[in-house]
Amino acid sequence: MTNEELKKQFDLNDPYQIAKYIKAVEKSTPVKAYVRGYLRANDLAGYDYYGDPSACIILAEAADIDALLEAKKDAITSIRVECDRRNSAIPLLDLTEVDARIEPGSFIREGAHIHKNAVVMMGAVINIGAVVGEGTMIDMNAVVGARGTIGKNCHIGAGAVVAGVLEPPSKQPVIIEDDVVVGANAAILEGVRIGKGAVVAAGSVVTEDVPAGVVVAGTPAKIVKDKDEKTEEKTELLDDLRG
Repeated sequence: MTNEELKKQFDLNDPYQIAKYIKAVEKSTPVKAYVRGYLRANDLAGYDYYGDPSACIILAEAADIDALLEAKKDAITSIRVECDRRNSAIPLLDLTEVDARIEPGSFIREGAHIHKNAVVMMGAVINIGAVVGEGTMIDMNAVVGARGTIGKNCHIGAGAVVAGVLEPPSKQPVIIEDDVVVGANAAILEGVRIGKGAVVAAGSVVTEDVPAGVVVAGTPAKIVKDKDEKTEEKTELLDDLRG
């Protein structure tokens, strides 16, 4: 059974099911090998390689490259191997199927849900089971943890953390309702729910639920005022950045 077929047997929104999927899935250590030597096409039969066999790039599992090196050690004159993960269970999301703006350098794991016209900026990390609603922006270096849920037309500021929960599985992830603005470097801790239209000031640490339509600030965050016209102006979202 392929990993893709296996994935269909699990609910990747349920922490217990996610854990079972990670345990069951075949782990992968993919590498890119730059190889030079006295090799011919039949020496590389079964390998995914690009270029002439005597000077080529091979994409394969680390164990398969090790086997090739051992079998052809007398024929290979030089090799360089690049590896960016080890025994990885969950690959990155296939972005070709996502109807959103995803900037380079972001990391979105398979099993995350990125909705239409969302924006994910450079350095952002979105884990398995997380949901980013339609028209929501995840700014630079922000983190949305496993199963963290963000509604429509929100802005999650640069460096902010929306805590997800995979372990311990009994904990609830963060839920952010529609039209919420979270300032840069704010942290929303596990189990917190942010009400519709609320504003979280930059650098705040939110440990309790936030009602709709208020502004919170501080560590721990407290309500400082109701959202007013001045706040609306300061937290306006730009449609031109979406879609």
